[in-house]
Amino acid sequence: MEKTSPQTTLTQPTRAPEALSVRRLFTRPGVHPYEAVEWESRTAAVGSFRQDDVEFPKSWSQNSTNIVAQKYFRGQLNSPTRERSVKQMINRVSGTIADWGRERGYFASEEDGDTFEAELTHILLHQIAAFNSPVWFNVGFEESPQCSACFILSVDDTMDSILDWNTREGRIFRGGSGSGINLSNIRGSMEPLAKGGTASGPVSFMRGADSWAGTIKSGGKTRRAAKMVVLDVDHPDIREFIWCKAKEEDKAAALRDAGFDMSIDGDGFHSIQYQNANNSVRVTDEFMQAVEDDADWHLIARTTGEPVGEPVKARELMREIAEAAWRCADPGVQYDTTINQWHTSPNSGRINASNPCSEYMHVDDSACNLASLNLMKFRRPDGTFDTQAFEHAVDIVFLAQEIVVSPSSYPTEEIGKNARAFRQLGLGYANLGAFLMANGFAYDSDEGRGAAAAITALMTGRAYAQSAKIAGAMGPYDRYAENREAHNAVMRMHRDASYAVPDAAVGDTQLLAAARETWNDAVALGELYGYRNAQATVLAPTGTISFLMDCDTTGIEPDFSLVKYKELVGGGTMIIANRTVPMALRTLGYGEAAIEQIEAYVAEHGTIVGAPGLAGEHLEVFDVAVGQRAISAAGHVKMMGAVQPFLSGAISKTVNMPQDSTVEDIAEAYINAWKLGVKALAIYRDGSKTAQALRTDAQDSKELPAKAEAALEAGEEIFTQTEVDELVAVAVKKAVDKALAREDEPLRKRMPRERKSLTHKFSLGGHEGYITAGMYEDGSVGEIFLTDIGKEGSTLRGMMNSFATAISISLQYGVPLETLVRKFAYMRFEPEGITTNPEIPFAKSMPDYIMRWLASRFLDADTQEELGILTQEVRAKAIAQNTAPSSDTAGPANGNGAPKALAPAPAAPVTAVPATAALTETPPVVPVKMVGLDLGPACNNCGGMMQRTGSCYTCSSCGNNTGCG
Repeated sequence: MEKTSPQTTLTQPTRAPEALSVRRLFTRPGVHPYEAVEWESRTAAVGSFRQDDVEFPKSWSQNSTNIVAQKYFRGQLNSPTRERSVKQMINRVSGTIADWGRERGYFASEEDGDTFEAELTHILLHQIAAFNSPVWFNVGFEESPQCSACFILSVDDTMDSILDWNTREGRIFRGGSGSGINLSNIRGSMEPLAKGGTASGPVSFMRGADSWAGTIKSGGKTRRAAKMVVLDVDHPDIREFIWCKAKEEDKAAALRDAGFDMSIDGDGFHSIQYQNANNSVRVTDEFMQAVEDDADWHLIARTTGEPVGEPVKARELMREIAEAAWRCADPGVQYDTTINQWHTSPNSGRINASNPCSEYMHVDDSACNLASLNLMKFRRPDGTFDTQAFEHAVDIVFLAQEIVVSPSSYPTEEIGKNARAFRQLGLGYANLGAFLMANGFAYDSDEGRGAAAAITALMTGRAYAQSAKIAGAMGPYDRYAENREAHNAVMRMHRDASYAVPDAAVGDTQLLAAARETWNDAVALGELYGYRNAQATVLAPTGTISFLMDCDTTGIEPDFSLVKYKELVGGGTMIIANRTVPMALRTLGYGEAAIEQIEAYVAEHGTIVGAPGLAGEHLEVFDVAVGQRAISAAGHVKMMGAVQPFLSGAISKTVNMPQDSTVEDIAEAYINAWKLGVKALAIYRDGSKTAQALRTDAQDSKELPAKAEAALEAGEEIFTQTEVDELVAVAVKKAVDKALAREDEPLRKRMPRERKSLTHKFSLGGHEGYITAGMYEDGSVGEIFLTDIGKEGSTLRGMMNSFATAISISLQYGVPLETLVRKFAYMRFEPEGITTNPEIPFAKSMPDYIMRWLASRFLDADTQEELGILTQEVRAKAIAQNTAPSSDTAGPANGNGAPKALAPAPAAPVTAVPATAALTETPPVVPVKMVGLDLGPACNNCGGMMQRTGSCYTCSSCGNNTGCG
């Protein structure tokens, strides 16, 4: 049963500052952490990147080796100053942070400073925790390192402020980071201006900001800017905001079908807006209650504060939000009342916006640096949670994050001022899904949610207790005094929430008891000392850093897939069952022989459904994010609701919904998240993104309207809206007229009696076969044959032969090969797996492999690049595009921007490393078609398919991440 939280309040006077003592747990005096680890030399290789003779702990995987060497080793590749060992990297980070702490008086003695450095080194060395990527990039390397990845901006209803918003946002994008902003201060498009006329409205200004972000993106880079745009639900232009992205995607599809070149550099693409931002609607409890009651909702003028226009039905407005999200995954929803109820600093300003991934939420013009703990490092062999080790790790990592705040640089003066005045931190964790599965808990279960709630409560309680202790040494954050009562009240809310967790839902009684006791300490210490930090914890996507820590799952996410593609030291990969699968089976009582059989089945089939000897009641333990037995949207939302009361900020999470989900299903998810106290929710319905390769051959200029043709002849690249509408209308009319007149009666162009052909042997997930492509005289493909696939008379062989016949007839009737490729590429079903073809290292099915192989031989390099096919032409193009010099400060510069003392002066030119080595490099704005929930855009670093991690994407092959890292 639930326990009642203590209500006592300390009344002791505030004590004098007491510098911090740091205890040892992981290390011993006189023994360096490196001496307790076995080391070996390896080769790190990802895509075109290669570094030989790198030194790593033997326990680190080859995948983490590749990612760390490429992304986090500093110095120009092949130069003497280039880092080549994890020792150098960790020394640079932990040593610099410890020195900052010593210089600023954090430690009670020199011995405490040395202990802190040793404990932090051990934590980083053993993959117990990791900082966000800007810390790894810049600390100990840049003279004024930017260490935060998340920023929030502000804007007022003046032209000067709007223009300044673009400038500040541009600086953040240039530095490789992302930002969020609420545009609700800007008056609506029907509101009058002081000097006559009506305003443009925030959605109009979003067009300009989107173009600006796209321009900065293209300045020698191949990423899109990461940004969040928020608008309050009572803004006069809220409907225009809700639909702006959905309408643009409709336009993109129409232009593609009309024959425009919709590649990222094509003429038609310039007219597609709003592609560089995630959009979210800010809703209040008042609005959500009106939705429940089917009541009217008033839109409020920004200039007068009075209702404007006719009232709208709140339920209708919610349906529009859900319908737009159904169509294009935007907008998400942020729950304003809940967010500000848990705000620790309301007297200094309300919380209006978030970072691009929605986990960092605090005052405008502020920043947050992130770090994450690897939960599997605290799992004992019997499945219990090592609370002592966890609490100590929180103490050390949180102190390190706090020390970093003051010496860091920030993109604007106002952000730097607020970062140091509020000292917002974002400690979180990764590998929750693996921890739950290893303990035999279903992710969507009371036991799973109970364990997650207790761990999160312990983390945040311990973080705030440490924050209070640091305040005792260094003083509370500058703005604490004006927010003391509010901040301490929120701490009591967190404490009370820990006592509301049902005892029966947490089997590990010591874990729950430790969480509650920690919150008692955090509240008491805060009353005594105050708090050093206005914010302590968030749950970020942990894309790349989860691979650095060799985690099986990211952030709060469940296991993505039960199979893992293990990189081998000598090159190549092998498919194995995730490490959590055998752990879970042992927990559930299976013997080693049964476990071996089930593991082999999972590795072969990619699913545990149908595994020999597996009891039906255990299937739910192995439910994953996508595919067969995927966790429901309700399961995702309930998990968010379970942990949200124990976080300072919010949660970045992928809430997956199947393709057949309805608008009502999405609206229900948004309503349920509000009822569960979630702060923000974004859903992704399978197939909802029009985000696909929109490039087609441009229409013949004679088919264009006269005005547009003249514009092309004049060299103009951007059409006006009127011209675009005219082009679309003409193209649609011609297509309809031709169809009605049957002018395009299909004719079959049969293959010549003698023709050239190309035969290719392939292997996919252990299945071998041959593809033969027959060609016309002009070299274009006209037929395919598939041989030796499956046994004679088998269903597999029969279906693949039928598939080849259908493709051949389609080609001979004039269906473009590119159309067929785009239709069948990345379809997912068995058999799937790794291949022996370096141009297509992984295929989701046989049709996926066959069609992408045809594309690799018969389509152009641009299309191959969009489809993630790593032909020589594609690799050469990527290297040529991405070796442009860059002055970014937040991303890895590979020598560019290094301190002068570290930058060598080579006598001869050195080979530049592709700019895609940067963590914050993201895929093209319009990536390949997302056929399945697990498919994101093609990674611009290695060509693999990226996976959604929260609102971002991460490549499981090379660690490339599009967000908070």
